[in-house]
Amino acid sequence: MTLFLYPDPTERKWHINDGEEVFVVLDGEVNMHYRVDGKELVQLMSVGDIFYAAIGTQHIAHPVGEARILVIEKEGSV
Repeated sequence: MTLFLYPDPTERKWHINDGEEVFVVLDGEVNMHYRVDGKELVQLMSVGDIFYAAIGTQHIAHPVGEARILVIEKEGSV
């Protein structure tokens, strides 16, 4: 498990993980961008919201200001 704090000095970019990934917003708001069949979709997430990224789901998180996100993924996932 990983806790991301935003703003984060690590540059975020579109990516695909080799395992499932679950995001839980602990504080703030996050626009979770993801692609389905090549079409970009956006889910606005608030405190308590959960986003599930299946294997192969291209995604990127864009916080709205400061946010804390709990990320649950398999160890060593890329």
